[in-house]
Amino acid sequence: MTPAIRPLLAGNWKMNGTASALATLEAIAAGIAHLPDVFDTLLCTPATLVHRAASAAKATRIQIGGQDCHTGQVGAHTGDVSADMLADCGARFVIVGHSERRADHAETDDLVCRKARAAIASGLTAIVCIGETGAEKAQGKTLAVVERQLLKSVPDSATPRNVVVAYEPVWAIGTGLTPTVKDVAEVHRFMRDQLSARFGSECAGMRLLYGGSVKGANAHELMGIDHVDGALVGGASLKAEDFLSIARAFPALAEA
Repeated sequence: MTPAIRPLLAGNWKMNGTASALATLEAIAAGIAHLPDVFDTLLCTPATLVHRAASAAKATRIQIGGQDCHTGQVGAHTGDVSADMLADCGARFVIVGHSERRADHAETDDLVCRKARAAIASGLTAIVCIGETGAEKAQGKTLAVVERQLLKSVPDSATPRNVVVAYEPVWAIGTGLTPTVKDVAEVHRFMRDQLSARFGSECAGMRLLYGGSVKGANAHELMGIDHVDGALVGGASLKAEDFLSIARAFPALAEA
């Protein structure tokens, strides 16, 4: 982790969860309450649950976020959800540019950037996701892809308060595979250097998350890497004990 940066543990429930899943949120909140307050916790629920999740999370250490937003705040966009709508429901964050959105909906870096700008305009913190595919990794293009996505997906208005960057190698998401510690360290150092060169000291405190098959068994090792300021967790955030097993890594690292 990066000294002086408060870590963020974010869960992405993806297209999972109905009203009964609020019991999982409550169990996570109860578990987090017993851990030292040295990190922030976020659950990004389906849009249908954001309002109820925000209500259930009141008076807890859990913050709530959305998983996507439109580039506009109002308009004839049937089925879309704006950043204003998410904020109105109680969201504090929104994920933009997740690899599943980029792949399934052909989202470009430019579109991701415009969504991030919309999130910022609504007072939300945008979690901008970047990462290479397995084919790109095999071709030795990891840093080139990361550089391009950082440049084109992160808006010029980014600050440590309104943007979090999540590095999620596409080939590691939901596969059980993870990069080596050396690989994660290289990418996160590269991201920090790129953001510092672009924004200067303004972005010195921007949180850089790692995502991709994070679980309790590897959380301490991954979260202990320099410039890894937290995790974006998928499947392991759907079960309270799995998510809490990751959360326990943060107090242990803070005491180290």
